[in-house]
Amino acid sequence: MAEDRPMRAASDARGSLLWGPLTRFALVIVVATAAIDQAAKLWLLHAVDLPARGIVRLTPFLDLVLTWNTGISWGLFRQEGPLGQGALLALKAIAVVLLWIWLSRTTSRLAALSLGLIIGGAVGNAIDRFAYGAVADFVLFHITTASFSFNWYVFNLADVAIVAGVIGLLFETLIGTGAAKAP
Repeated sequence: MAEDRPMRAASDARGSLLWGPLTRFALVIVVATAAIDQAAKLWLLHAVDLPARGIVRLTPFLDLVLTWNTGISWGLFRQEGPLGQGALLALKAIAVVLLWIWLSRTTSRLAALSLGLIIGGAVGNAIDRFAYGAVADFVLFHITTASFSFNWYVFNLADVAIVAGVIGLLFETLIGTGAAKAP
């Protein structure tokens, strides 16, 4: 029995398949990210009435404009029918489960924060896909001069959270204290 305790303690410290030492922390990030994303979308759709207003110019380089993304990131693999939309939801659910398993095993607060942002953004966009059949995107960065025009992809706060999470994971992997160092 005494030999059993150290192995159990090590297993408890590492966590189970779906719950680890930083899962509660990341769960707060997931819920906050999805809630902020959904609140912004509901406000823009109903209070601002962005569908009726069209383009709302905020600055010379930033507009609010509503687009419905029926595909995945950057509008790739657009799906109009229920079968395609269901497939995208299923793919998103699988990705969230895999990220959650990774989260349950991490011991880094930066990795937990980053994974929480990614999962929260994915959940926020999945709620749109389930509720509307497409993801509501509304932020448009652009540069327009007399001889040049560039429009970035239209995105939303969930997308910002996902990108911030990926940047956090890259930082953790390449530069952070646990990064692999060259010999």
